[in-house]
Amino acid sequence: MTLDLDLARKVLAAQPFSQLVGAELTAFGDGSATLEIPIRPELAQQFGYVHGGVLSYAADNALTYAAGTVLGANVLTGGFTITYLRPASGVRLRAIASVTGATRRQAVCHCEIYADSESGEAVLCAVAQGTTRSVDRELDTNGSN
Repeated sequence: MTLDLDLARKVLAAQPFSQLVGAELTAFGDGSATLEIPIRPELAQQFGYVHGGVLSYAADNALTYAAGTVLGANVLTGGFTITYLRPASGVRLRAIASVTGATRRQAVCHCEIYADSESGEAVLCAVAQGTTRSVDRELDTNGSN
């Protein structure tokens, strides 16, 4: 199944956790994807910064969506690593992922996660790299597994 931005957004909307954090797919195609999350108090850790788990979620999904642009809709994360560079705060997280290389069944992708301030300044908070693989299971776009 080939993914376009509309179908990719439907897949994201079918993920309950994505809805919980308020994720939105803002770009998708040609080997890259951008996922944005509004920063709000419920996503913070004890010091008021965005929790690392939210940054990891953003990296995981952005990496997998980028891979989906070259592998198709039936993909799962094989694994990823993330390095936190500085605390995230501001109004929005923006995870930008792109395919580094791919075979017929696997893609390696890179992701940069930025925290955007109210003034529009983008601060690089984390970087990630991951592997996504295609699977034989059919994607259910109707919301039932």
